[in-house]
Amino acid sequence: MKRHAMGKMVVGQVISTAAIRFPERESFFCSSTQRRFTFRQTNDRCNRLAHGLGGLGLRKGDRVAFLSSNRAEMVETYFALAKTGLVGLPLNYRLAPLEMLELMRATGVVALVIERRFAEALAPLLADLPQIAHCVSFGDGPALGHDYETLLARSASSEPDIEVEEDDPYYFNLTSGTTGLPKCYVINHYNCTAATSLFQSYDMTSRDVAMTVFPMFGRVGFGWAIASVSQGIRNVLVNFDAETALRLIGEEGVSIVNLVPTMAAMLLAAPNLASAKVDSLRAIVFAGSSLPEPLRHAVQASLCQDLYEYYGMQESGALVLSTPEDRLRKPGSVGRQVLHSQVRIVDLQGRDLPAGQPGEILGRCPAAVTAYYDNPEKSAETFRDGWVHTGDIGYLDEEGYLFISGRLKEVIVTGGQNVHAAEVEETILAVPGIAECAVIGLPDPLWGEAVTAVVVPAGSEPVDGDAVIRHCHARLAGFKTPKRVIQQQDPLPRTPTGKVQKFKLVERYAEQAKK
Repeated sequence: MKRHAMGKMVVGQVISTAAIRFPERESFFCSSTQRRFTFRQTNDRCNRLAHGLGGLGLRKGDRVAFLSSNRAEMVETYFALAKTGLVGLPLNYRLAPLEMLELMRATGVVALVIERRFAEALAPLLADLPQIAHCVSFGDGPALGHDYETLLARSASSEPDIEVEEDDPYYFNLTSGTTGLPKCYVINHYNCTAATSLFQSYDMTSRDVAMTVFPMFGRVGFGWAIASVSQGIRNVLVNFDAETALRLIGEEGVSIVNLVPTMAAMLLAAPNLASAKVDSLRAIVFAGSSLPEPLRHAVQASLCQDLYEYYGMQESGALVLSTPEDRLRKPGSVGRQVLHSQVRIVDLQGRDLPAGQPGEILGRCPAAVTAYYDNPEKSAETFRDGWVHTGDIGYLDEEGYLFISGRLKEVIVTGGQNVHAAEVEETILAVPGIAECAVIGLPDPLWGEAVTAVVVPAGSEPVDGDAVIRHCHARLAGFKTPKRVIQQQDPLPRTPTGKVQKFKLVERYAEQAKK
């Protein structure tokens, strides 16, 4: 292997170094269990878990799934895998159990670390996955396989002696919880450690107190964990609930938190907002979907004046950032490129466009991955000539500020989660009596966009919308299930080549959605 430097940027060293630099400083407050850990204790537990997994016979390169809410064990599992060279599959607990099963089968998982609150639904299905040789469980309820704390207690706390490289695979990530493999990719150690440079843009210091409310099965959630560790920052781990989050901001002196607009709307609607103490907040970071102007003003008035917003795909990492100063200068922009990132605007032939002219947004940075897992066709479409093709339309002005105009891809952003319309349409078309179906996103004050199915009956009998929703609930994650089914008798509007003109459906039904 060609080395570019004497040292390495690997994830396991981040927590090992923090234990040396900030040994007695508090690292994590696990709010759901009321446990507090120092950096030394966190590193100790990560090492014990690493040795414990090795003691079960797992070796570098083996694939380990893990399923947990935002608890300390989630952080420990990430870092234990990093120290051993095991490859993780963090499972989205919002997915249906069958979706999780297929993901574990497809990625070759041989072991599972699971919070027991999720075990009841998943355990019966594991008989169909004989490849999973070991389970480790924690939390309340009957044990599934090995007990987590018992495994730690009998394992060594020394640093694992396993050579891990920057380009070693670290964990699988699903963009927006899509089922199957089309949007599954592997993050390596370099991608993960390089992403921490974004957090410098928030002027974070060791005096900050971070709160992680993004689920840590996703890249953003764990990004806050590794970033706080790298800077010796105390991190409050929360399973998002508006009233709980507001209370903990005051009790723990939280100074910075990353939200999606839906979370902010829930905080503003919480019964305890008026009595909440939020004066410790110096910054709120937004991601996941665009932040509507009325919501932005309400957040600034009731929660925090200084807001940051960033843009990028999960595959690309953050590409641009809008600071509070940027927002004043360029209110409609999502910001300028962050350290080590590059952004281009190109036409359909891939030629660079001048300032002010819209085209497809391309980006790259060290946090960007280079391919999807086991999907060369999708990889060739998205990762071309050293750039990530986002599928979004936008333009750069003369000062390098990026403005988003729309999306080439049919993705609905609901509550910060991306829903791929084609997957939902395929599920609905399996319902008898439906001739056509188009899934669109309609404006929603809480979710940003509400997943909506427009269906055309196959005959004279109307479609039972409630039955369609129940059908989807049984087969899809809750956030993918349509919140509303609209039926129309006339065929869906299409182009001469047969493509559904979804923008016409959005125009037709958007006003109804507001009522």
